[in-house]
Amino acid sequence: MPAKYSHVKKRTTNPKKKAAATIQSGKESNRHKKLPNHLDKTITNAMSAVSQLERAIAKIFLIRFEQDIARLFSTHIFCVALIHLPTFMMRCITVGGPSWVAYNADCEEIKDFFRSVVSMDLRQAGERVSTKSVLWSYTALREFALSNNVPVCRKRGLHSLRLLPHYDSLKVHMDSLEAMPHAAFTKPPHLGALTEGLEALEEACELKYGEKSPLRSTPPPGWDHQWRIKVRMGYERLAQTLWRVAREFDVSGYGCVLREKLTTKWCDCGCSTDHLGEVCEKTVREDEEGSGVRSGKQREWDGRGSGVLGWETEEEEDIWDIDLDFGGSDSEEGEGFGSEMTIAQMMEIRFIKAEREKEFGNAAFRRGEYQRAVKHYKAAHSIEPELPHYQLNLAAAHLKLSDWLEAEEACTKALGQHRSIKGYYRRSKARRMLGKLDDAVQDLRAALKIQPSNNEALDELLSILPPDDSLRLAPSSSSLATSSSSTSPAPRNASSLYDHLHLPKQKQPKQLPFSRSSNDDRKIKVSSIPVSYEVPLMPGGKTSTELKPKDLKTRTESFIFPSWEKYTVRLATG
Repeated sequence: MPAKYSHVKKRTTNPKKKAAATIQSGKESNRHKKLPNHLDKTITNAMSAVSQLERAIAKIFLIRFEQDIARLFSTHIFCVALIHLPTFMMRCITVGGPSWVAYNADCEEIKDFFRSVVSMDLRQAGERVSTKSVLWSYTALREFALSNNVPVCRKRGLHSLRLLPHYDSLKVHMDSLEAMPHAAFTKPPHLGALTEGLEALEEACELKYGEKSPLRSTPPPGWDHQWRIKVRMGYERLAQTLWRVAREFDVSGYGCVLREKLTTKWCDCGCSTDHLGEVCEKTVREDEEGSGVRSGKQREWDGRGSGVLGWETEEEEDIWDIDLDFGGSDSEEGEGFGSEMTIAQMMEIRFIKAEREKEFGNAAFRRGEYQRAVKHYKAAHSIEPELPHYQLNLAAAHLKLSDWLEAEEACTKALGQHRSIKGYYRRSKARRMLGKLDDAVQDLRAALKIQPSNNEALDELLSILPPDDSLRLAPSSSSLATSSSSTSPAPRNASSLYDHLHLPKQKQPKQLPFSRSSNDDRKIKVSSIPVSYEVPLMPGGKTSTELKPKDLKTRTESFIFPSWEKYTVRLATG
């Protein structure tokens, strides 16, 4: 006892009173803890029912969100084929001649360029589509409620608990959505052929190389009377390659912010849906008062675009290019740089920050400082989580450190966005070291399905499942492979080897109605043009919100930003 209270006489406790108090407190405790069986069961069942309802609503929103990304980005890909592919083909024709694209549309150089640009476009898909998709799905849920005489508050919107009596109907709809094929990129059925793109391409070729060209009196070599069919078939094959590349990407790997809200951060008590209704109701009512209730909004579970102006018309691309590229961000990235920024502009700044971290990681990797490289690659991915190549870089560093589990995890994350050769190959190496030989073989088969001529993946598979000696690769084919994208000529006994390993053989392209020329054997190089940006310089301890625009200093830096506009096509050297 402290000296301050030493004069106080400590009284002894009466054992009988202490025992009586303990018994009394125990009775009260039991009385408060134990509820009647029927009441306890009722509360438990009610909470379970609310939880199931909320899970179903979140799942419906998530599936419809993935379908919205797939649909709108598919429309975007179609417009790329219509608008940008003719320009790309003209640049290839200038280097290789009129029939070069027809014979080389599926080459790795073209596919790698398409992959880089599609990846950059897709990183915007989640943020572009999420707000509109949630609004569309809420509208459909609201119409379902109104059709079942469920009241909707003008200020707070739809209260999820009012949907409890209709859970079975919601569950049926959720099951029907889950039973549908996984959302993937495919040409929307309402869009026609690429006639306008072909006509523009033929007109450009006619003016530059044809008989009507003001630049030359006679057509250059190779531009004979068959040039139109050469160009037409090249354009068709190039568009097919673009769609094949787009299907390598998985919509379930994008929209990370909304996906997290609908899964790990979605509250089962009902407050998440109630908050969503409070946010969306005002927008829905203002839209209805301004333009009326369009027919699309009356189709409760139409699957897509309830009441969206331009849906299933030629104006659908405007939804992607205009309606979804809004500004008004509250993030500090957009403050202090002038007026409100669009999603594309905000994401450019984010990309610059991530690329800077990646370059720091690459420099550390080259120096052999793999732990430091891991830190920079993780930082890059945390800034820009919807670009898969940061995870691939991270996997490469983990492999150097013999961190097999971490390398496998990084590759799995990357493959969840893009089914790439590097992702499968590096994961197979990690899984092999972990003793997961069957999984390693499965990854190598997947890599060879994407690129059957990849010798590194084939050699790795042979080392796990060695065939007969008569089927082994010629020494030159395996020793010359230097990267995971190696495409050396097929080895001896290739057909028997692929049959033995049950691998998909390279599909032979259909015979073209014109002969192959020496120009068609040329190799080209497609390179993105570096873009210069004014990068803000922040004084130590300050953020952009604390600086006045006149005090903000910037520095010009160049970054590779793959796009459909800024690139060069030239003959490959060496």
